[in-house]
Amino acid sequence: MSDLQSDATAGPRIVVITGCMGAGKSTVAQALAERLPKAVHLRGDLFRRMIVSGRVEMSQNPSPEAERQLRLRYDLAWSVAAQYADAGFTVVYQDVILGEFLGWAAEQLKAYRPAVIVLDPSAEVLAARDRARAKNIYDDPVYGSWTAGQIRQVLHEHTPHIGLWLDTSAQSLDETVSEILASLRQRAG
Repeated sequence: MSDLQSDATAGPRIVVITGCMGAGKSTVAQALAERLPKAVHLRGDLFRRMIVSGRVEMSQNPSPEAERQLRLRYDLAWSVAAQYADAGFTVVYQDVILGEFLGWAAEQLKAYRPAVIVLDPSAEVLAARDRARAKNIYDDPVYGSWTAGQIRQVLHEHTPHIGLWLDTSAQSLDETVSEILASLRQRAG
């Protein structure tokens, strides 16, 4: 038996999971999709990585081309999410969507009643998770030398506070997924 039915009356057909780098988006999105009856885990970063040459990374002071590529990445992901949703899947779409872009995502996907989930562990937890990775993001010159505290500041000061914000600093994966599922059931109720 699934945790949430995927018909039109059960709730959102697209679940947007966002947060800072190292917030656990990929892990949570995969675990959530596995607990839904007919679901897709859509990794937004896939569209960035598909650019073989000419890719421009986002940074603290992004170039116009970096912003154009970011908008393209989001547009592509939202189009794919919509197509999967139209085919009857619940789409668990995860990406780093901060600042004005989170509101834009909700607006672009509004026909699908998206549930927005923002994973918001502390800066200390983000930094610790980043250090445990093979590829580090924070304090990397390619990404503009962001610190976990700086990116979290963007999240808190420039990102609309929509959806469910979860401080996952001390939560297990199962606790986080269970809280998201409870929120989705409540929306469907």
